[in-house]
This record gives sequence, C-alpha cells and structure tokens, in this order.
Amino acid sequence: MKRVNYLKAAFSVVMGIYAFVCAGDVTVHRFLDRVDLVAHEAGHLLFSWFGTFPQVLGGTVGQLFVPLAFTVYFFLRKELFSSTVTLFWSGQNLFNISVYVKDAQAMALPLVSVGGGEDVIHDWNYILARLGLLRWDQQIGVLIFTLGLLVLLASVMLAGYFSIERIEEE
Repeated sequence: MKRVNYLKAAFSVVMGIYAFVCAGDVTVHRFLDRVDLVAHEAGHLLFSWFGTFPQVLGGTVGQLFVPLAFTVYFFLRKELFSSTVTLFWSGQNLFNISVYVKDAQAMALPLVSVGGGEDVIHDWNYILARLGLLRWDQQIGVLIFTLGLLVLLASVMLAGYFSIERIEEE
C-alpha cells in the first residue's frame, strides 16, 4: 500500500520552486552560499599539502564534497528523501561554480582572501589556464550550469517520488 507524506510532498514542491528561482539568476547569493564558501576555503587548506594546482582545485572539490558526503550518508542510511535534499544542495552548488568558471577570463568577481594580502588567485583562471582551456571558460561554465540544472531536476523528481511511502500491510 502507498501513502503520500504530505509534508515531504510539500517540501518537494518548495524545492522545485526554489530550483526555478536559483536557475533564474545564478549570480544572486542564496541560502547556503556562506556554508559553501566555508567548505570551499576549507578545501583549499586541506589540499594545500599537495601543491599549488591541487590546492587551487581543492576549493571547488571541498565545496562539492560537503553536500555529496551528506547525500551518501543519507543514502547509505536509507534515508532517501533526505538524500534528495542534500543532492539538491549539490546542484545549487554547481550553479555557483558555473558563475566562478565563467568569470575565469574577466576576473571581475570579488574574491575572498583568507590569509589577507594581495596574493589572491582566481581559482578558475588559474585552473583553466594551466589546462590550456581558459578561452573555453564560458562553454565550460554553461556545461557546469547544465549539470547543476540536471541535478536539481533529478533531486526534485526523486524527492516527489520518495514522498510516497510504501507501507507493508499487516
């Protein structure tokens, strides 16, 4: 037998609306952006042991790792609805990354300097330049945005699906 959990179903609808809002303007700071920034900067620190390129890339890796770690945690605990919420967070995170990637050539975004000083590196300018892909920053940014959109859509659809509870008859 199946029963709709109306609270989860309502939250799925809210996730869908929020996905639409986030996709509408990815340059606006959103609810979890400060958490993402902390994870991003922590990624730089964690990967600093492995050299400059891993350190610079580590910011984005850290930013993606945190919501994905929660997603895996909830999935392994079979808390499937909760895993869709944190998967949504990963998709929203990809939007932020896409903005940063698309800024690689222009370098117009304000950057955070954890240690202070003038030696701030634009992560994606450095990464794409080292990989010989700097001239492709717009296209790569669009690909990352599209991936984020697909992750958001999948998470909302799965949240709706998991809001229908399967109940075993006694």
